[in-house]
Amino acid sequence: MAVKKATKNTPTTQKYMTISEIRDDSVIMKDGTLRAVLLVSSVNFALKSEDEQNAIISGYVSFLNSLDAPLQIIVQSRKLNLEDYLLDIKKNEQAQTNDLLKLQTAEYRQYISELVDLGDIMTKRFYVVVYYDPVSNNKRGFWQRAGDVVSPTKLISLGQKEFIRRHKDLFTMVDKIVSGLSSMGLRTSILNTQSLIELYYNTYNPIVSENEKMVDINKLEIEQ
Repeated sequence: MAVKKATKNTPTTQKYMTISEIRDDSVIMKDGTLRAVLLVSSVNFALKSEDEQNAIISGYVSFLNSLDAPLQIIVQSRKLNLEDYLLDIKKNEQAQTNDLLKLQTAEYRQYISELVDLGDIMTKRFYVVVYYDPVSNNKRGFWQRAGDVVSPTKLISLGQKEFIRRHKDLFTMVDKIVSGLSSMGLRTSILNTQSLIELYYNTYNPIVSENEKMVDINKLEIEQ
């Protein structure tokens, strides 16, 4: 069977992705909206006292009532990856001058490796995606919002000045959400550009990412 060679007119996978660009710790979508992603700590609710549980619930209700824009909460489960940790142990093993300590370090490394393989240990990460849509911004005039709806892809080419304005509005929302999460005792970390690229790479390539580590973003070839 003949295989059709790809040509310049052949659509690429990138064409079907909703992401246009990732920069300045934000994700720019093809429709002109922006995203910021927060990595959020967890709380063992079951181990809290009744008063503490009620306080957390009350704080969560207040947090939800304070929202004036869409918010997405994502729980991502992945197999625990301890390759870097095991590599560090191996380096310590090779650096040991005491034969007994060297043997114990080797046995510990083997034990951890077998534990991860046999136990199939999973790790969970919690993300909050902050959504910014300039069309829903009440400060924008009617004709501006109408133009955005008719030609959403035009938003991407508005230039650095427009991006800076929207980026500022996005992170004003981020600061508000971080404050609300902190009131429930949750710690948050805003994903930077490198972390965002790795997150989406691992999400879109769950199997490949386990065997192929992503190269440094400074070495990536960006298609214009």
